[in-house]
Amino acid sequence: MKKRRKLGQHFLKSNTVANYIVSAAKITKNDLVLEIGTGRGILIPYLCKEAKKVYSIEVDKNLYNLAKSNFSNYPNLILERGDGFTCDHSFSIFISNLPYSKSRMSIEWLLQKKFLRAVVLVQKEFAEKLTSNEDHKAISVLANYGLKIKFLMNVKKSNFFPSPKVDSVVLLLKPKKTLSKMLISTVNSIFSYRRKTVQNILKQFSINSTSKKRLDDLTGDEIIKIAKKIIRN
Repeated sequence: MKKRRKLGQHFLKSNTVANYIVSAAKITKNDLVLEIGTGRGILIPYLCKEAKKVYSIEVDKNLYNLAKSNFSNYPNLILERGDGFTCDHSFSIFISNLPYSKSRMSIEWLLQKKFLRAVVLVQKEFAEKLTSNEDHKAISVLANYGLKIKFLMNVKKSNFFPSPKVDSVVLLLKPKKTLSKMLISTVNSIFSYRRKTVQNILKQFSINSTSKKRLDDLTGDEIIKIAKKIIRN
């Protein structure tokens, strides 16, 4: 249990919330669903009821074996053990209770994929960081450029086991643009120089500029334009 706490792993135990998450995804019999983080499988019955096929991937050996034992009677379910963020499955719907330690990486991965909708459960602090238009972070700039983000509901920490220190939030994500790995990497690089002016940031990439603005003075779209300029250089 200590290892799972360290990884930021908290299992949803509310069937009401589980049902809400799946309903919010608006899954049809044409949809291929990818769930990363099977956990104890609370979402599986709801997902399999609605979807054409469900891929549920779990990195933990014991949890994977538990799911194999408990959910062997679902013909449209494919359980896999491993790192779901390295899989090559095509999917139209993405569902996940994202561990806090993997939240940023997960969103960056999702930004590179083609899909219809994603419903993710994230810690409230990360949701606020993701949707912030005032306190720029690399992940908020990337997410708001590539995704339409809609807040759906608060989920109290009492709905998890073990109980986390903070509440969580259900978010609906719809793609606006598919981002390249290079663009994501470049935006992250720009933010490593966030205390510098645009002039000095671009100087790091051998590009001339006279702008004395800093990243906090720019919109997310302006930061994306700078990243694209760097890539073209």
